[in-house]
Amino acid sequence: MDQVKGVLTLQGDALTQADINIKVAKSTQVMHFSFREDKQWKLQQIQDARNHVNQALQLLSSRDESYQFKTGAEVNKLMDAVMMQLTRARNRLTTPATMTLPELASTGLMEPEEGVASRKTGGRNTTQFGDICTSGVFFSSWQLRETAMAAVPVQSLRVSDIKDPTVLFERYSTDEIRAVERKVRAEIEQKKEELRQMVGERYRDLIEAADTIGEMRECSEKVLLSIKDMQNYCHTLKQSKNTPQSSRAEGEKQSQEKYYAMAAQIKLLLEMPERMWSALEGAQYLQATQLHLLCAHLHRLLHLDTPAASYSPVLSRFPILIQQVAASGHFRSTILLDSKSVLRGRAVSDQAIAEALVSTMLLEGSSPRQALADFLLARTASIQQLLKQPQHGAGIKAQVCSLVELLVTTLYQAHAVFYVPPEGRMAESGLGYGLLFTTLENVTCGKGKKVLHGEVSAGSWFKYLPSSVTDFQPALRTLAQPIQSEQLRDTLQHWIDTCKEDMRTGLSSLLIYVKSVKGLASIRDAVCDLLSSDSISQHWSGVCERLLDKPLDLWHDLLQPLFLHRLQVITQEGMESISSSCKQLLSTTLQDLEGEASSRGSRFESDVSSFLWCESQTDLPSDAAWVGVSQRSSRPESGLSMKTHALTPRVQNFCAALDSKLKAQLEDLGHFLPSDSPDTCLKRYTDGPAVEQALSERCTACLMDIMSSVRAELAASSDRMSSVLFLARLCQSLGELCPSLKQCIVGRQGESRNTGSPRVQSRKLGKAGAGKAVELSPAQVMWGRMKEELLSCSMEAYRIWSSAVSQTLVRRFGNSMHAATAGSVLITATNWEELEIQEEAESGNTVMSKIHLPVQPSWYVQSLLFHLCLEVNKVGGHAVPRITLTELLRACLDQVLAEYEKLTQPTQNKDTASPITQNRGLQLLFDVRYLSAALTARLEDTRSSRSHMQPRIQQICDALESHIDPFDLDVFTPHLNSNLNRLTQRTSVLLGLLSGAEKQFTPRSSNVSSQEPYNILPLASSQIRFGLLPLSMTNSRKAKSSRASDLTRPL
Repeated sequence: MDQVKGVLTLQGDALTQADINIKVAKSTQVMHFSFREDKQWKLQQIQDARNHVNQALQLLSSRDESYQFKTGAEVNKLMDAVMMQLTRARNRLTTPATMTLPELASTGLMEPEEGVASRKTGGRNTTQFGDICTSGVFFSSWQLRETAMAAVPVQSLRVSDIKDPTVLFERYSTDEIRAVERKVRAEIEQKKEELRQMVGERYRDLIEAADTIGEMRECSEKVLLSIKDMQNYCHTLKQSKNTPQSSRAEGEKQSQEKYYAMAAQIKLLLEMPERMWSALEGAQYLQATQLHLLCAHLHRLLHLDTPAASYSPVLSRFPILIQQVAASGHFRSTILLDSKSVLRGRAVSDQAIAEALVSTMLLEGSSPRQALADFLLARTASIQQLLKQPQHGAGIKAQVCSLVELLVTTLYQAHAVFYVPPEGRMAESGLGYGLLFTTLENVTCGKGKKVLHGEVSAGSWFKYLPSSVTDFQPALRTLAQPIQSEQLRDTLQHWIDTCKEDMRTGLSSLLIYVKSVKGLASIRDAVCDLLSSDSISQHWSGVCERLLDKPLDLWHDLLQPLFLHRLQVITQEGMESISSSCKQLLSTTLQDLEGEASSRGSRFESDVSSFLWCESQTDLPSDAAWVGVSQRSSRPESGLSMKTHALTPRVQNFCAALDSKLKAQLEDLGHFLPSDSPDTCLKRYTDGPAVEQALSERCTACLMDIMSSVRAELAASSDRMSSVLFLARLCQSLGELCPSLKQCIVGRQGESRNTGSPRVQSRKLGKAGAGKAVELSPAQVMWGRMKEELLSCSMEAYRIWSSAVSQTLVRRFGNSMHAATAGSVLITATNWEELEIQEEAESGNTVMSKIHLPVQPSWYVQSLLFHLCLEVNKVGGHAVPRITLTELLRACLDQVLAEYEKLTQPTQNKDTASPITQNRGLQLLFDVRYLSAALTARLEDTRSSRSHMQPRIQQICDALESHIDPFDLDVFTPHLNSNLNRLTQRTSVLLGLLSGAEKQFTPRSSNVSSQEPYNILPLASSQIRFGLLPLSMTNSRKAKSSRASDLTRPL
């Protein structure tokens, strides 16, 4: 039996010195142990170590001696548990203990029946543990002596001083005891953490090394036992006697050959995983498939794939083959996954696609039609993956190009892999075909390449392999027939239709992130460049014709509608933004006009003359000295041109803002339209008319929206003349100051028809009009309608102004004319001319007499005309439409005649009415005739208006003549006509625009003998800088005398 003897020195609850001798049974060696003084043992440590050893012994003795372990894992589990208890016992002894003897007694770890053997030996307490056989042993119990704690404060109390918890409750309060409890718990946690750190840091490697050494010792013992068994078996075989020598030699030879064949197969089987992994790492999936099938063939030869393979003698002698058989089962799924990942790639060669498909067919036993379905399914997954990639701005172009390239590459590879030309039909040169069937024939045909071809000479053990292994070739389960042309066409057409639907949805979602036409054009150009490259376009038509029996245009059939729709959306959003900003600018401008009525800008709108006659640096263009008038653009550009058109700064700013936005829209859209370079590919620009039409429609809608806002503002601010005039000038000048507006609506084609200067165009139109009518495009017709709408809106605003002006002036005119007081009559009276006339008396003698006739109209008539001219000049009458001035004069004349009709009509209350005397009648008659001559000058072109006014004027004149003596009227009429003619000539220029200023000038080559009743101031025919400077004419007096009688209307 094992013996343990030791001499131990015990001081309190600690062993301060130990000298232990251990003798193991069946061993002559005695082991001697002692420990250091700085690593003393506590009784608690010894008791804990003993408990752990007892648990280890209990684990080992819990099973019977006849118990058979089923698996090695069960043995490892038991040994791990035993070693864990032993490790804990060792760690408990190597880790210093901190508990005192009273603490150990109070913990209850020591049982009552357990004791300590003690005997007196030379003044030392010697103690023995275990099976110690000594004499003179007596047992005595430990007597624990309690030491009273000194009365110290809780803050100064140490944990080691606490011997009896009862004393704590006697000496301290509840709060102080709780403080002591927290202090004890904190120190316990600190000691635990220190213990964990010490064990983990110092002894982890030692524990692991000890466990490893133990496992190695057990393994070495098992190996030695196996070798010893093999030696005994071989010795037995040598001593055994066999059959006669010849048969024995032949049997040994056959057995040896069979053994070598099996060994060679096993060796090849062990090398298979490495070979297959090498093939997979080199992306040689077909070779990996062949090796996997050869591995399955070896399993069948070694009977490793049968249900009874677990009882095979091969597995019993070579247990490593169990792992090989299990590992080879994972290669099939790995090869299939990698092969299908090859099918999803874009930059993969045709041969790699064919080999991946053959690998799939060999592993799954599928047909060529199923291989085609797998190929198209993988490409559909690739398309879906590309469509679901996150969007990063410029990455959208790469995504779209990748989608198109994948679709095109799929058709090319379908032709190269699956297409087989019919008999008697030659394939196109430069294109591969039938690679799937060629690869299948090379792999499965008897004349094809063997799996182990070229490796037979790699080792001497290859010669022991059977022929079924060296000549192994995989075989298909079914016969691989080429796919019929109709089936191939239908399958590919269905796949293309599916891809088109997916790409329409996906690309529409992708193109949403393209916010500009420039970006859209960049993607369009990249796609068109890709489709027109030589690598794609060279054989594209032939491939589509052979696979689909019809051409396939990916751009026009699939991509162009998507791009055009996105362009229309971008254009619509841009025009809506322009419309919104313009309406906001319009509202802000009108609010400024209302809120800043006294500001300079607001005065310019109501009185444009202050703007016309102020000088600025931008009045003349920088090239005014060397560029002729005929070479200039008809659009006003310089400040002086703006003033001649009465375009105020607010109108210019609004038009400039609108034109800049439209110009930016045009520039952005210009990237999508064909350039002027001759090498431009016209295929990608076939949608140019549709693009321009979309722009024209969106721009027209934008303009209509702005005009509706203008009309709404016009209706809301009809009583504010500055806002009304601003809106009138704005609508009048939009077509001229916004050339981009016309370009957006007309487009490039419409612009190309109108190239050249305006004068040249007018001459061309004049010549063309003489022969046949000029054909206008729909865009030009739409532009004409928009100009009419703008003019109509401008006329509405001017009509509000003219109505307000005429009502105000005529109301003042009527009040002055109908005033019945003597003072008002004297105020409005004018100086009359005194004339001497000769009359023949009844006796036949000549009598000289003096008469007085009016030579100028009444003051209220002059005031009316003067203020009317003033109002017209305030709004820039030279730029006001002629029809507006005509309507203004017509309204004034109509209201003035109404006032005269009120005056001439008999009134019921004769007492209050002022009688019309002969002198007043003469003045009123002169006023009416002068007003009819002054205010009807612009009504000559509107014959209907003049014919409508003439009877009313004649009726009023007749009513006024009824108050004049007929004899005096006959005498006064020639002189009155002369005065009226002279006054009309004098005031024709003073009245300015009211008398038709645009007809006061005529070219020098005009016919001076014509009878037109106009003052003529000809212009120089070859002016450069001063185009509007009037020059005098030498023969104007002759024309004046010849037309003097026609300047006034007959009375």
